[in-house]
This record gives sequence, C-alpha cells and structure tokens, in this order.
Amino acid sequence: MPTVIARPKRSKRTLDSLVRADAINGSKHDGNASIPRKPIDLYMNYLRIERGLSTNSLEAYGRDIQKLELYLTGSGKGARPDITRVSSAELQKFLRALGEAGLARASVVRIMSGLRGFYKFLLTEKIVRTDPTENLDVKSLKRNLPDVLTIEEVESIITQPDLNTSKGVRDRAILEFLYASGARVSEATGLRLSQLFFADGLVKLFGKGKKERVVPIGGMARDAMDTYLSKVRPLFLRTGKRTDAVFLNQERGTPLSRMSVWNIVREYAAQAKIEKRLSPHTFRHSFATHLIEGGADLRIVQEMLGHADISTTEIYTHVDRSYLQEVHRTFHPRG
Repeated sequence: MPTVIARPKRSKRTLDSLVRADAINGSKHDGNASIPRKPIDLYMNYLRIERGLSTNSLEAYGRDIQKLELYLTGSGKGARPDITRVSSAELQKFLRALGEAGLARASVVRIMSGLRGFYKFLLTEKIVRTDPTENLDVKSLKRNLPDVLTIEEVESIITQPDLNTSKGVRDRAILEFLYASGARVSEATGLRLSQLFFADGLVKLFGKGKKERVVPIGGMARDAMDTYLSKVRPLFLRTGKRTDAVFLNQERGTPLSRMSVWNIVREYAAQAKIEKRLSPHTFRHSFATHLIEGGADLRIVQEMLGHADISTTEIYTHVDRSYLQEVHRTFHPRG
C-alpha cells in the first residue's frame, strides 16, 4: 500500500483578523503588483495613470479589494475566488460582515464606495456584464458627523502662536491658511510659491487625483502669510538647498511634513484648552461648516473643497441643522 503523506493545512486569516490588523497598523498593499489578477491590475493601473492617485490611495483601494477576496475565500468560493462573478447579495453580506468585525460605519461606506468604482470600471471595460454594486443598500450605514470648531475656538487656536518667534510666525500662517482655504493637510504641505496669487486674493490647490481648483483666501490669512514669506521663510532656507515649498521645517529647510502640521494643530489646541479631538482636517470641516452657517451655497462650498460629488459636501448641511437646533433651543422661548 502506498504511503499517504498528509498535506500541511494552510493557515487562513479571517476577516476579523484583517480588520483588526488594518485598524491597528494598516496592512501594506502595493496597488500595482500585490494582487496578481488581471482585472485588478488593470484597475490599479487606471487609478494610478488615468486618475493620478497617490501611493497611499492605491494601497487603500488594494486593501479593500483584498478584504473582499478574503471574505469570498472564507465563504467557500475557493482559494482564488473570482471577484468578477460576485453577486449583489454577496456584496451586501460582505459589508454587513465588515460591520460585525468591528469596522466603523464610515469605513464600511468608504469601502463600498471604492468597490463601486472598481465594478463600474470593470463594466466599462466589458469585463463584467452587470454592476453588482448598483442596488447595494447603504441606508443602514449611518454617516458620522465630523467634529468642528466654533468660530471662537478657531480664533482661540489661531491666536496662540508667539509672533515674537520665527516658529510662531510660521505656525500662525499655517493655521490661518488651513482655516481660510479649507485645504487638506497634503495640499498645505505640498503648496508651492507659484500657487499663490495674493494680489487677486486667490490660491491654487491640487487635490485628489491632481485635480486643480482655485479658492479665495481672506485678508487676515494673506497678511499672516505675507509676514511669514517676507521675514521668516528666508531664515529657514539652507545654503545649497533650493525649494519653492511655502511652509518649511525650521531646522532643515525642507518642506514641512504632514505629521508636523498635525503636531502644530495639537500644540496650539492644547494651549487654547480645546479638548476636542483635533487634526488639520478639523479646520477643513470648520471652514465648510462656518460657510454654510453663514448662508453660502452648497455648490460653491463643494467647489472650494474640491469634492467630486456633492453628496460628500452634503454632510455639512447635517452639521448646520445641528447648529440651528442648538440655536433654537438656546434662544426660543419654548426651546
């Protein structure tokens, strides 16, 4: 009788473990090559070449598709499931499983949005005949409202930097710029001198996918940035290092990093005794909310934020309603 050699069992990561690992430290995924399946390779090339997405964005899209493949593998679809044949019902179960694994609802919505883009691309390329994401039900996936600052809190944070120091002048300019323009932190750290048109009160920003937009910038922000650019930035430049980046690191003369801007925001929020969980993006949320509270048209705010879809901007109308309800409770005789 021939000897039967048992094959070692392959360990299989569960959806729960992938979600936990992603939440703790982010699983790295090379959007160009990690998934060896042709449809996904085509999609990643499209995102990189046609839409100009960053490496971080490509990795995020890759991780989301990897989660779907892992789920289908665990659902008995085989070791190498064909995600071009997934049904709408299976995708709905997948989204529900993500929530049950502990992923935040906002993250589930983001994953669903990414999968919609993937399958629409496959439909356009005639790799699939129908779009399984077309009838996904997202009504139960509640969207969390972003944290925003009051106008008084913004004022308190912006006035914290010590203008008698070079660092304080730079930091004041950064804070003023974030609130005045609604820029993403990556747009602020990537800002170049050629993008400033202060004579016209404008600044050119390059958002996701290198999409260009021009936004107004108010007088107070222009004054703060003029002071920084004329008196402080030249002090930060280093001999032999040429750069046209606007915001520079004080010691090295290199463009300021995103983490440095995070630290700046947190430093002055702590000094202002603001206990909300803040990030540079909080200034973007506050920028949009205060515009809408002041009566700005939603389409104009969408344009200034660089949102491709107005549904993304509409979240600020919910923030505005919360503000109106608070005003009503405070000032109405029977509030």
